[in-house]
Amino acid sequence: MDRFLRPLTSATTYTRLLHLWVPMLFVSVWLFIDMSRPWVPALLLIPLGLVPAVRAGEGVQARLMLMPDGGTAVSVTRSAAWRDRLRTVLWLEARMALGAVTTLVCVWLPVLVVDLFRAAFGDAPVHDPLLTVDHPHWGYVLLVPLPLLALYAAVVGLGGLVTALARRLLGPSPGERLAALEERTEQLLERNRIARELHDSIGHALTVAVVQAGAARTARDPAFTDRALAAIEDTGRAALEDLERVLGVLREAERPASSRPALTEADRLLESARASGAEVDAEVTGPLESVPGPVSREGYRILQESLTNVLRHAGGVPVRVRVAVADGTLGLEVRNPLTATVPGPGRGSGLRGIRERAALLGGRARTGPDEGEWRVRVELPLR
Repeated sequence: MDRFLRPLTSATTYTRLLHLWVPMLFVSVWLFIDMSRPWVPALLLIPLGLVPAVRAGEGVQARLMLMPDGGTAVSVTRSAAWRDRLRTVLWLEARMALGAVTTLVCVWLPVLVVDLFRAAFGDAPVHDPLLTVDHPHWGYVLLVPLPLLALYAAVVGLGGLVTALARRLLGPSPGERLAALEERTEQLLERNRIARELHDSIGHALTVAVVQAGAARTARDPAFTDRALAAIEDTGRAALEDLERVLGVLREAERPASSRPALTEADRLLESARASGAEVDAEVTGPLESVPGPVSREGYRILQESLTNVLRHAGGVPVRVRVAVADGTLGLEVRNPLTATVPGPGRGSGLRGIRERAALLGGRARTGPDEGEWRVRVELPLR
């Protein structure tokens, strides 16, 4: 019983009913003007539905009044193609037709209830379009629930029908679905890029800080401890700058990507690794300034993650870094001795991020053991 009566207590039932009645206001005004041609309002809906903005307005109404969850099954954008305009015309005609049926039902069924009461308890005959009774009798009161049930079924059923038609006729077109999918893909790519940025910059800073703090604790040398604290301070300050850049992307959609660090600032990474105890042998060949911005920025992050992995998993070991710009390609290689004596956290997301960055730029990345060393080799095309 509760399930049967639930529509009566739902606000959606009455907002759908109101949505069906709205077109009847225009029809009522027209009937006062010219009752001999009731089909004119339906004819005027054809050019109205061809206006692109009408589809957006109808979509907003449908979301607010037909769907309590404000579902995205109905589009709220302007008509972009003739197919969408024709669907809007069909929707307007269907909405008016259902509105007319709803108005008739909501007027005549209550009138029938009143007539049944008159036929049951009145003294005079009843002669109305819906009921003719010459001899009133109390038994007619038993028929009163029938028009009430019909009214309930009509209101709920017509509301569900107009909602289904709205999803069908005002739903996103194939072009809109494709645009929404592309927008969603762009959002996911941006979120993935931000996650990599945070992983690389903050992960590098934390790794350096952990290594420096551990070395200072075991060294028991005040001078070394001072140097370690200074390195931690510099690395932390640089990490805060990187974090501010990433957060700036979140705050400002139009913030330029050029504010991110590039390979021309690689010295900062190398000095940070050296301060953490690694013996870094770096060699740079070719003009880094000529490397395109996107390639240079991603190369910086790849180098940062490679050095972070060395510090995290191998500690203060000799590291060879080779950066070369030649023949339309940026080559980056980081090698360090293999060791299993220094455990470190991580689940491979850093190496996966390196491969993803390379793939997005049309390059390739190879990571793994090579001749007794761990090697990261990345090649990125400059075009």
